[in-house]
Amino acid sequence: MTSANASAGPRAGRREWLGLGLLVLPSMLLFMMLTILFLAIPHLAADLAPSSTQLLWILDIYGFLMAGFLVAMGTLADRIGRRRLLTIGAAVFGVASVFAALTDDPSMMIFWRAVLGVAAATVVPATLGLIFTMFLDPKQRGVAIGAWAGGISAGVALGPLVGGLLVEAFSWRASFLVAVPVMAVVVIGAPLLLPRQRDPNAGRLDLLSVLLLLATVLPFIYGVKALAKDDSLGIALATIAAGVAFGAAFVVRQLRSATPLLDVRLFANRTVSGALGVFILAAAALGGMYLLITQYLQLVADLSPLETGFAILPAAVLLVIVSMISPILARRVRPGYIIATGLTVQVIGYLMLTRVDSATGLPLLIAGFIVLYPAVNPAMALTTDLVVGSVPPEKAGAASGLSTTANDLGISLGIALIGSIGVASYRGAVTLPSGLPADLATTATDSIDGAVAVAAALPAELGAAVLEPARAAFTSGLNLGAVVAAVVAAAGAVLAAVRLRHVPPTGSAASEREPEPAPAEVDAA
Repeated sequence: MTSANASAGPRAGRREWLGLGLLVLPSMLLFMMLTILFLAIPHLAADLAPSSTQLLWILDIYGFLMAGFLVAMGTLADRIGRRRLLTIGAAVFGVASVFAALTDDPSMMIFWRAVLGVAAATVVPATLGLIFTMFLDPKQRGVAIGAWAGGISAGVALGPLVGGLLVEAFSWRASFLVAVPVMAVVVIGAPLLLPRQRDPNAGRLDLLSVLLLLATVLPFIYGVKALAKDDSLGIALATIAAGVAFGAAFVVRQLRSATPLLDVRLFANRTVSGALGVFILAAAALGGMYLLITQYLQLVADLSPLETGFAILPAAVLLVIVSMISPILARRVRPGYIIATGLTVQVIGYLMLTRVDSATGLPLLIAGFIVLYPAVNPAMALTTDLVVGSVPPEKAGAASGLSTTANDLGISLGIALIGSIGVASYRGAVTLPSGLPADLATTATDSIDGAVAVAAALPAELGAAVLEPARAAFTSGLNLGAVVAAVVAAAGAVLAAVRLRHVPPTGSAASEREPEPAPAEVDAA
């Protein structure tokens, strides 16, 4: 961190802590919306009758646009004011949620999910930027960031549980309407509890840079997601290449600009680059395995949506506890070592998953998830603090957008890499009974979802003959994916221990901090 940001500031009072609660609430909700439809989608599909392509866009468009707009909206928050943008984004999100809940057309559902993704991108970096404005004392700020990160992780974990409860008690439309009261509280409470702050030296918003950034992030993330589909390799590589090309143009423009949208020179700062690298690796390992774990619970262990939600609840509770402990430990131990330890614990959890089988593996899978899921929090909370704390306070919005984008990119990479490995392993290992019609055999061989659907349509004995080898094949893919996740998490642990070891415990005197190399220190300050 720069010395300017490391030095102690005034301690936060009651208003700031109440304001933190107001910021954690929408952050938790926005990330819960990434997973809340996982268990509601069959009911939504029954009512709206979308095509298979439309159904995929309904699921993906929210996170896709949220990731694409995060950095741009973070920079916009720095320029026009974080509280103002937070309030606007919360209001738009609440209104769009009502329209999404009322729509009966799949195309309009895609549109409203897209609006929700853009609105979410306006809220998330504004919340983190405001936390850095409100909590100037490094120790208090660490606790606040830990609570924010814990809220986000809990939101992702609790999405399926909340979605299952709402579907069983009401309908899939309640999955959208739950956002309305939350965003109403934010709109009303923001002027009362949150400070007004913007970059006093901000110039005009460079719209061309915004477009170049979107042209970089959106095709790249789309291409990474497409890698998980074995019939989309050409499209995936082409869109990734387009994203890289636009990214090069974006970097050149930022280096030439007196007031860049994103100061790319920050990547020369070893704290920023190291923290973002660790963040991407940790998110990639968890993102890929989280998908396989939820599929195992529903398609192999045959749990209901509500039972699946309760199965992951203990890990989510422990994650919240760890989110409060991590910043306290960071006052005495170097953050890099805490992050490395957490990722090492994750490796143990992933290795536990390599021993799961399809018949009796449920207890071991839940135990492994309880070990690995809370252990990701130090990588999330402490690296976010390192990234945003390494820039001037008036640039906190853009830095927080960059940090959250790294998380989304890591998750997309993990789903593409580990998800593809799981699918390939399944297709190579599954053996179906002879005499099965060709179309049904193709469907069952394609994915575990297809095998479950085929088995349900067959007589009981033949259905069991399809389902048992399919579940065993899927579990072998999960085992292999866990090996890959363990390697990725181990790489993140090594990177944290080596690249971030110079960062002292939170609240250390500026004079005790090891300086960054001269060029990076000047650029970050």
